[in-house]
Amino acid sequence: MRLLSGDPPRGWPARALVVLVALALAATPLLFHGAKPLEVAEKICVMAALAASYDVLLGYTGIVSFAHVMFFGVGAYGVGLASYALGPGWGAMALGLAGGLALSAALALAIGLFSLRVQAIFFAMVTLAVAYAFNVLASQLPDLTGGEDGRSFRVPELLRPGHHFGHWLGTAVTGRTLTYYLVLAGAAALFLVLLRIVNSPFGRVLQAIRENPLRAEALGYRIVFHRTLAVIVTALVAAFVGGLDAMWLRYVGPDTALSFSIQIDVLVIVVIGGRGTLYGAVVGAAVFVIAENYLRALIGAAATATADLPLLPNLLHPDRWLLWLGVLFILAVRFAPRGIVGELQRRHDEGRRS
Repeated sequence: MRLLSGDPPRGWPARALVVLVALALAATPLLFHGAKPLEVAEKICVMAALAASYDVLLGYTGIVSFAHVMFFGVGAYGVGLASYALGPGWGAMALGLAGGLALSAALALAIGLFSLRVQAIFFAMVTLAVAYAFNVLASQLPDLTGGEDGRSFRVPELLRPGHHFGHWLGTAVTGRTLTYYLVLAGAAALFLVLLRIVNSPFGRVLQAIRENPLRAEALGYRIVFHRTLAVIVTALVAAFVGGLDAMWLRYVGPDTALSFSIQIDVLVIVVIGGRGTLYGAVVGAAVFVIAENYLRALIGAAATATADLPLLPNLLHPDRWLLWLGVLFILAVRFAPRGIVGELQRRHDEGRRS
């Protein structure tokens, strides 16, 4: 309870779901062989931490921002460019991460001070413009960032796939395994920090601002200050996650660090998991990433099984997996508007009251 800041998921179904995802992520390198399961698990870790930081903005503070992917990219580029310029080393990655965190904090402060005094839709448009400008800037500076091709870099010897630590439970433990557990530990630590923040007095003020900003201001709380601080904190978390992802990929570029598809994915994950729950980011990331990676194969198997039926094989063609992912998203929003974790917690609360 102390580790979870006294705020575990309400109800045993929600708790069981979150614990199941956490245990599966911890055991993935030992239970599954091959590169793809580890890639999927790493992406779940990264997207869960990134979506949790965005949920603090959207779900707890009521801020709609499209610049979150920019902070993620700043952290990734910090680690990537420092490692590329200074060579493989822990000092280079730490220096790059520190630079990315500092730049993210400065950008978040500027965005907050200049934009949070306007209405929500105008703030969203400002963040969209800033994020797009940063994407173009990274693509148009090939001497510094590598342009559209990005930068590949080397990591320390301990994190390389060729470095073997031996065998554990019949599975070879390599530098790639160590890198995965560093990403998992970093994502888990960031999630616990965010959980502590939303359960602190500062987090309660953010929720009060979300519910009724005029009343919160009448009670003496400085709305712009608290919103700006929320943007800065979540920007730092996003930049840290970007650095972890760059360390795993050993590459940084516009498509992996600054693509707006990442921002859309984060928004979808928050909605699927449950806005304003934080735990929904973990469950939503697992559902979304697994569907993104395995839904194509599942639909292909269904198309083969229904080959003798009319229309169905065409509808179930593997190339139409995005269509079915959209259908699943619509169904989730229709039947669980609070998200998976939000709906489970709502049913638990209603059961207790009845």
